[in-house]
This record gives sequence, C-alpha cells and structure tokens, in this order.
Amino acid sequence: MSGLPNRGFPLVLAAPSGTGKTTLARALVESSESFEFSVSVTTRPPRPGERDGVDYHFVDEPTFEAMLERGELAEWARVHGRHFYGTPASALEAASSRGRYVVLDIDVQGARQIRSSVPDAILVFLLPPSAEALLKRLVGRGTEDHEEVTRRLLTALEELQGAEEFDYVVVNADLEEALDELRLIVAAEGFRPSRVRGFNEEMEGLRAEIGRALDHSKSHHS
Repeated sequence: MSGLPNRGFPLVLAAPSGTGKTTLARALVESSESFEFSVSVTTRPPRPGERDGVDYHFVDEPTFEAMLERGELAEWARVHGRHFYGTPASALEAASSRGRYVVLDIDVQGARQIRSSVPDAILVFLLPPSAEALLKRLVGRGTEDHEEVTRRLLTALEELQGAEEFDYVVVNADLEEALDELRLIVAAEGFRPSRVRGFNEEMEGLRAEIGRALDHSKSHHS
C-alpha cells in the first residue's frame, strides 16, 4: 500500500437553487489537481466558446439514445423538455482508477440515479446558511413573475425533502469553511478498505507472514 494513492470516487454535490453549489464545486476543482469536473454528454448545440470534450461532449439525439440503451450513462435527464444531458459512467470509472475525484454538480434526481448506478459515489447535500438567505435567492428582486417564483419554491421544497438520502450535509455559510469540510469528507472516505490501493494484497501478505510465524513457532516447540 505504501506510496500508492487511494482509489478515487465520484463526489456528488446537490442543493436547492441559490445555495452556491456551482461556485463551491468550481472552487473545489480549482483548489487541487485531485479534483476534476465530470464532462457531461448533451444534445444541445455548442454555445460560443464551448469546446467539444472540454465543456461537454456534444452528440445528436440518436447517439444519446443509443448510449442510454447500452447503459453507458450513470445519470441523465431531459431539461425543460428539450435537450438531453447525461454523465458517462466510463469517465467516472477512469477517473477513480487514476485516484481522482470527479465532482458532479447535479440535482437531487440525478444524485439518486448516481446512487443507484455508482454505489461507490459519495453524496453531499449543501444547505444555505439560513432560510432567509435561501428565500432571498429564490424569490429574487421582485422582477420574476408569480409562476416562476412558485416553481422555484416548489422545486426547492422537493429537493430539501431529499436531503436525508445523502451521505453528508454541509452548510455553505462560508466558502472556505465549506471547502475544508468537503476536503475532510473526501480524506476520510479515502481510508475505507475498498478504496485503498493494494489493501487486499497487503492483508494477504500479512496473513501469510503470520501463518508462517505460527508454523515456525509450532515446529520449534514440538
């Protein structure tokens, strides 16, 4: 085990809109080379400046549907009834094998899919510092119409009800403190036996050594 990095795992961040999830995810990736963003597959056309394979993997609908049928997507959704978005399972596995932590900035529904398709993933639910702060972001500055505000509030309520399904909860009151807490979670999870490289081999070696020592002790005293 000595000198070998622990096996990485996907880190899912989900939260109600206005909690600062995307800002926190970007700061985490920028803070260390151990973290990287998941590059999603989408059927929407590229926006100016976006690069295929960097910002998204841009595909047409038949290609996306074929990926779905082959079970190649760890999670997926159709946004606003138009374009499809999904996370390739192979990319998550490749990053984990390299000891990297793939950060997924997705909604609660997507997190549930990841829980089912990638059991090794760690799910973190982000909470706002207060109900007042969340409502201020959701309601906005009074420029949104009633239907939009109602939609935001209902969505936030549904997402909050899913918080108990997550592995950890982090309150995003201070960016640096929230980052530190996420790093602690990742560090602790990295010491699980299933994520330590060479763990099984090391245990087999130790058991073999102890077995030989026992045999030697028995023969010496027989």
